[in-house]
Amino acid sequence: MIWYHPRTLFPTFASLAGLWCLAFCPMEPLVAGDWPTFLGPSGNSVSPEKGLPTQWPKEGLRKLWSCELGLGYAPPVVARGKLYHFDRFGDNARLSCRDARTGKLLWKFEYPTAYEDYYGYEPGPRACPVVDDDHVYIHGVEGMVHCLKATNGELVWKCDTQATYHFHQNFFGVASVPLVVGNRLIVPVGGSPKGPRPLDFRKVQPNGTALVAFDKRTGKVLWTSGDELASYTSPLLANLHDRQVVLYFARGGLLAVDPLQGKVLFHFPWRARMEESVNAANPVVVDTCILLSECYGPGSVLLRIEQNWKPQVIWSDADKDRWDRSLAAHWCTPIHIDGYLYGCSGRETAEADLRCLHFRTGEVQWIQRRTGRCTLLAVDNYLLALNEFGTLYVLKPNPRKYEEIIRYEVPDLEYPCWAPPVLSDGVLYLRGKRRMVALELMPHK
Repeated sequence: MIWYHPRTLFPTFASLAGLWCLAFCPMEPLVAGDWPTFLGPSGNSVSPEKGLPTQWPKEGLRKLWSCELGLGYAPPVVARGKLYHFDRFGDNARLSCRDARTGKLLWKFEYPTAYEDYYGYEPGPRACPVVDDDHVYIHGVEGMVHCLKATNGELVWKCDTQATYHFHQNFFGVASVPLVVGNRLIVPVGGSPKGPRPLDFRKVQPNGTALVAFDKRTGKVLWTSGDELASYTSPLLANLHDRQVVLYFARGGLLAVDPLQGKVLFHFPWRARMEESVNAANPVVVDTCILLSECYGPGSVLLRIEQNWKPQVIWSDADKDRWDRSLAAHWCTPIHIDGYLYGCSGRETAEADLRCLHFRTGEVQWIQRRTGRCTLLAVDNYLLALNEFGTLYVLKPNPRKYEEIIRYEVPDLEYPCWAPPVLSDGVLYLRGKRRMVALELMPHK
């Protein structure tokens, strides 16, 4: 998922160890280098791959292939040599499966959609697919959830979450990527009681379905949880105090639930007061600390989660002037490296910058202005930053100064490049307007 704003461009018990292992370990191990879901295998846009060259050919990275896309903003995902992307063509939403190295189309799955965007943005998918073992899941902009066989696109089950849970269209439609935890597919829904959508979205009431857990193989509902509305972030699985916890930065704040039963562990309110605002950047979790960031009002806050599940504020931007906030992340999830946070701050293109701050204090270390809005990926002790105009930067994480190693204007990419970069088996996949390009970032030896 990616995001933006209406008036601008915007778009993760000792006695129960065995049970936890069965519940949360995947049936089959991922292939090294797979990027099977939003923000990669660890859910934080950090790649485990090694061998990033810092000397690039004068002509730039070698293009392996490119293809035309439909309408939408979702990044691709890659698993076991297959690439999956989700777009809209005409009145159909389409999941396409390609050979990841060649781009050859292997199969496609389509279903009809009538979604129309309130603000005139493209009416295609925002949420990327999720691959789990031999199944793939998609969450459409209108709220349709489909489970398909990853080998051929055969339908296994589906659910119309709008018809079932009655959520109201939240500015730009559905954008959250579901989360697989054990045998559960946890879907952010944010339903409401039946009735017309209030003119002021701040008056919409929740109905206890912020998150819905389905049996991932049958579609049976296992639990519903949370009095919150949907946002433009995606749920992630974290380990807090030796316990698995699902974190979801919902429309009104951070929701933490137990993934087995759906019990709410805590809720921390954090959102802008204005109606036309969204939470869109995922939380950053380091030990028992969680950073939340948004760009329409209060900015960022760092929480420490105590043993009793009560969040304690370590530092906050809430009382600062707009221009003095430590970080105001729009849709780019910041990346934590060695005690420092690197991220893109700013709601508008003209004001957006890259910056580094001390994670535990919020003190800004440096600001690189006028970069445009960027998405980030960390790999092999470097940062890749893709701005919305198709410029790719290679940065050395350095809390003392902005250290740019390479700058590359990527051919074939046009504004808006709002999807975060994807790296799998040495290949970098980048999405711009109506086109995706596969670049050989780390040549095979």
